Amino acid sequence: MGIITALTKQKRNPNRVSIYLDGEFAFGLAAITAVPLCIGQQLTAAEITTLQQADELENAKQSAIRFIGYRPRSLAEVHKNLLGKGFDEATIAQATMRLQEVGLLDDTAFARFWVEQRETFKPRSQLALRHELQQKGVSRDIIDMVLSDVDETAAAHRAAAIQATRWQHLPEIEFKNKVGGFLQRRGFSYTIIKEIADEIWQTVSSNQPN
Repeated sequence: MGIITALTKQKRNPNRVSIYLDGEFAFGLAAITAVPLCIGQQLTAAEITTLQQADELENAKQSAIRFIGYRPRSLAEVHKNLLGKGFDEATIAQATMRLQEVGLLDDTAFARFWVEQRETFKPRSQLALRHELQQKGVSRDIIDMVLSDVDETAAAHRAAAIQATRWQHLPEIEFKNKVGGFLQRRGFSYTIIKEIADEIWQTVSSNQPN
């Protein structure tokens, strides 16, 4: 219990406020958490605990926002990151729920983003994409939904076409082995690999000088 005698912005972090009770520093709060406070206000022990819990929640939210600022993240990734920062499970649950409510955390949007990025820059099979999303903690239902529109044959063709120019000087068997090995590492099936290798070879060989 104590009476607030000063509220001052912290020099190192102007987004935080130092709270002084009865003339002595007591604790710091995020500026947004300290908004309702005023000099002369009396705080009970329970109120101080509530303020500190609100501050911890705000810190967790801001930490999560910084983390997802680099790129979209799954809920599981944010949970793991906050846990590593020392936040407790209850605070993490509240922080991630708030971020979901405002649309900053959305596993469906994240999964779509992930697939779109792969489709654009590193096309791969549904199997490979499924494994990656599972590793990110995305639920099976969401994975099934976002992968339903993936055209594996088109993805394999895009992936192989980018690499094919590197091997266009090779004989047919070596060329197809190279293409096949590359697509296999991306998780594509034998049927698709054979189809794409044959198709791209036809294109490459028709462009070769006689």
